[in-house]
Amino acid sequence: MSAITREQVAHLAELARIDMTDEELDAMSRELEVIVESVQSVSEIAQEDVAPTAHPIALTNVLREDVVGPTLTQEEALSGAPDAEDGQFKVPAILGEE
Repeated sequence: MSAITREQVAHLAELARIDMTDEELDAMSRELEVIVESVQSVSEIAQEDVAPTAHPIALTNVLREDVVGPTLTQEEALSGAPDAEDGQFKVPAILGEE
């Protein structure tokens, strides 16, 4: 017995407003069945002594100290700007505001 029926896929497609052909509905129900079976097989293998993980390999963050380096002056930062005003970048208004 299939865990995901073609009718369920058709219902979900209708809810999501996705037009699917009969062939697409059949293919999607088969693909979803494979996914459900895979999850079931993993669930059967998982033991209580195995901690759940989000990643198969332990990850660690590689952090470095924040060090302040050389920065641009206001004039240097604005030197390549196409337009500037009062020490700030000037950009065209996009919402009709001044």
